[in-house]
Amino acid sequence: MTTRQPRTARLTRTARTGTTARTATTARTATTARTTTTVRAARLLAATAVLGGLLAGTAAPALAAAPERAALRSAARAPAPATVSVTGTGRAAAAPDLAILSVGVEATRKTAKEAMAAQSAAAAALLEVLRKQGIADRDIRTDSLSLSPVYTQNAEGESKVTGYQAGQSFSVKVRDLDRTGQVIGAVNEATGDAGRINGVVFDVADPSALRVKAREAAFQDAYDKAAQHARLSGHRLGRLVSLSEGDSVRPGHGALPSMPADEPGVPLAPGEIEEQVTVSAVFELI
Repeated sequence: MTTRQPRTARLTRTARTGTTARTATTARTATTARTTTTVRAARLLAATAVLGGLLAGTAAPALAAAPERAALRSAARAPAPATVSVTGTGRAAAAPDLAILSVGVEATRKTAKEAMAAQSAAAAALLEVLRKQGIADRDIRTDSLSLSPVYTQNAEGESKVTGYQAGQSFSVKVRDLDRTGQVIGAVNEATGDAGRINGVVFDVADPSALRVKAREAAFQDAYDKAAQHARLSGHRLGRLVSLSEGDSVRPGHGALPSMPADEPGVPLAPGEIEEQVTVSAVFELI
């Protein structure tokens, strides 16, 4: 015989079962929600850390550059120091130890061939006498060689070639000044009417020492001028800011008084050789 349970009891058990199921479902949902929230929080923290690192890396150079920019602004606001610009000139003189002769030969003939032959013969005689006078080959240099027609105008006003002129000039260094006049006389005697003496210049074989003295005098002149300007303006002379040097010049070669009357050859006088240097300088005033 089957005993039936009351309907009320069955409904109560069913209700309890449903409640238990809902409770479990609610618990699982809550657990899932908490897990999702935790994951999201972890991701947010990681993103925040990465962003913070990027911001810190970006800000570090800017912070490091800030003092430099401040220093640059301070330097820009600082007034430029007062300066004085001056020019100094220095001279130094010495007796020459070298004579440079400009000599040559020239011949005119009816044909170009004849003119060149006559010029060549005269040039050979000139070179031979120079070597006899003790002039080394290294001190003899050909400066020019020329051949040109000679024109003559007839009664009708027409120009006609009547001959040719050939010439050659030489630069000769005489290192024994006492023999300069003698060398010129020997050249005149050897070349005759074909010889030409174009000029003589006295110089020093090594001008570097003379230039050093002139440069020292030029700088001292510039320094003295700058010191005077500083004193007149109520300042003291500070450091040298810039210095430049111009080209050195030779103002002249001196006078040419005669040599003793009994001296053989042409009388000459070398005088003095002067070197001149100019410098431009800028000094700070303090």
